[in-house]
Amino acid sequence: MAQAHTIELVALEKRFPSLDKPAVASLTTTLRSGAVTGLVGPDGAGKTTLLRMLAGLLQPSSGKLTVAGLDPIAQDRQLHAILGYMPQKFGLYEDLTVMENLTLYADLRGVTGDLRKQTFERLLTFTDLTRFTERLAGKLSGGMKQKLGLACTLLGQPQVLLLDEPGVGVDPISRRELWRMVHELANDGMLILWSTSYLDEAEQCREVLLMNEGELLFSGAPQDLTQRMAGRTILLDTSAGSHRSLLQRAICLPAVSDGVIQGKYLRLILKSDEDHQQVLRDLDLPQAELTEAEPRFEDAFIDLLGGGPSSKSALAEIMPTVTGDSSETVIEAQELTKKFGDFAATDHVDFKVQRGEIFGLLGPNGAGKSTTFKMMCGLLVPSDGKALVLGMDLKTSSGKARQHLGYMAQKFSLYGNLTVAQNLKFFSGVYGLSGKSQRDKIDEMSRAFNFAPILNQTPDSLPLGFKQRLALACALMHEPDILFLDEPTSGVDPLTRREFWLHINGMVDKGVTVMVTTHFMDEAEYCDRIGLVYRGKIIAAGTPDDLKQQVASEQNPNPSMEQAFIELVQSYDREEAA
Repeated sequence: MAQAHTIELVALEKRFPSLDKPAVASLTTTLRSGAVTGLVGPDGAGKTTLLRMLAGLLQPSSGKLTVAGLDPIAQDRQLHAILGYMPQKFGLYEDLTVMENLTLYADLRGVTGDLRKQTFERLLTFTDLTRFTERLAGKLSGGMKQKLGLACTLLGQPQVLLLDEPGVGVDPISRRELWRMVHELANDGMLILWSTSYLDEAEQCREVLLMNEGELLFSGAPQDLTQRMAGRTILLDTSAGSHRSLLQRAICLPAVSDGVIQGKYLRLILKSDEDHQQVLRDLDLPQAELTEAEPRFEDAFIDLLGGGPSSKSALAEIMPTVTGDSSETVIEAQELTKKFGDFAATDHVDFKVQRGEIFGLLGPNGAGKSTTFKMMCGLLVPSDGKALVLGMDLKTSSGKARQHLGYMAQKFSLYGNLTVAQNLKFFSGVYGLSGKSQRDKIDEMSRAFNFAPILNQTPDSLPLGFKQRLALACALMHEPDILFLDEPTSGVDPLTRREFWLHINGMVDKGVTVMVTTHFMDEAEYCDRIGLVYRGKIIAAGTPDDLKQQVASEQNPNPSMEQAFIELVQSYDREEAA
């Protein structure tokens, strides 16, 4: 058992000259070892600033701070001997192997001789990386990179562990493994602070600190906050009409605090003491089927921050309506295959996407989603089979097809050293806009996304949510009717994610077709249909509700999307093994 430790914060504050408000404001709390504490909040809440002060990388402006009884600035050497810190961009060396990365960090930590050998064995078993010691870190999947980052952080047996969003970009199965590992460490007495914007992760913590704009809004067990929402979360069956336009109407009602799509249902959070039936009447659905839902921590989080978006999408308003037949196939994969040497990353994949539909590609890290996706938008040439857009083969007529496509990459293709205004001008120019039409489009996008205050800043200096908005704006400059989104909301908080999907849903209502990859299972609920990719093949396809029904059982009659994802992948493995 590790020694019991605490982190003590008394009136802790951090100010930056460039910001009007403190990044962390008068924070007083005590964190204890023995379980995971979650640090939760939207972009710009102060989570990373707090972690950097705890690690001794930033000097507090005022107040008092001790980690395991040590002052992080004055006693930095003693603290670094017992502290593990894994920042968001963990410093793995992509051109070194797994073993070479571990060796480098062991050298830095002074772990030598027999202790090094035992520690490597223990960490490789713990992270299940034993088979991959010779693989380059750059060739690992997102989940494996995070596990290797955690292993490097655990060298030297730290007693305090600070993790800054380790679950970002990681599929549900890898995230579950990360949590299992971290719970095991906490049970051995380690003090662990896990910062996250995935709110299902917050539910796994013994207690959470919920921050917004530098201030602590809630501290305690996540269940205590969730219970405040009892009776205020409803599921509305929307099988009768378009759930997208209904959601846009519902969130504008004064009685509604938040709304999302959950398969064939709308999941609405009502403000306190609102009449459920009145909401149905306001939506002109007096006879609709309505059930109360179990509240989630995310419902309470959004409510505490003042609710989700409450107006229609300003972006959808400025996008033209796409004319065309909704039964027309606009994206199609035929026996699509991509080989790297002997390895088939995509293996004879078939699917069709119709106009005005959202089609989601889901799958674990390294399953072949991104490879498939890149072939569909013409960024990779297939080894075999066809990727068709509007019936055009991207191999032979990619120029013509590309005029119809908007593409938002997982790793933004924004230019970090150009300002927001210059990025908008550059991308609109690439798509052939010039003169007055270019200026008008930039003005429209700036109003829709409220870019005016940041036009002269560079993307590198902006929070992630603003980068996402700018990347989406750049992808839409030429008003494409087909949109490819590769993990568009990876790492952003639930409020920004809702705003993003409000825009997507608004555009799809106007006939835009969307193909999206995601690791957020609640985001998969927005898709009309899903293809679950694993080992280069599509192992399951259908609506979100179809996929959930495939794994429903007597013990779990209403599985979540995440449970469906994990069970479908694991049952495929069991069948292959058999």
